[in-house]
Amino acid sequence: MEKETLIKNIAFSEALPLTALVDYEEGRVVSRTLAQKKGVGMTLFAFAKGEGISAHASTGDAFVYILDGEHAVITIDEKVLTLKAGESVVMPAGIPHALDAEEPFKMLLVVVKPE
Repeated sequence: MEKETLIKNIAFSEALPLTALVDYEEGRVVSRTLAQKKGVGMTLFAFAKGEGISAHASTGDAFVYILDGEHAVITIDEKVLTLKAGESVVMPAGIPHALDAEEPFKMLLVVVKPE
């Protein structure tokens, strides 16, 4: 019987550049889910210039790490932040947040929810 893996859509036991796992596509937000379980989700995103995710609230704390690009505009409640590669932010559970790509960017999103 094969053991169920908790992380998917990524090679195991290999060094991988996360930025290579999602590609930019004009006019789209591209995503690759790495984990989606009751208490945690991990997803890679590539945002084309001008694309975004409208305001919404999550049931868990959402950690964003910018992997590539600049001018990732993240609005948390009414606070507007502009992040670039190497920067991160936590978007608190229950607080509306939105993401917009003034320029293309890639990010890793980790959402941690209460069990």
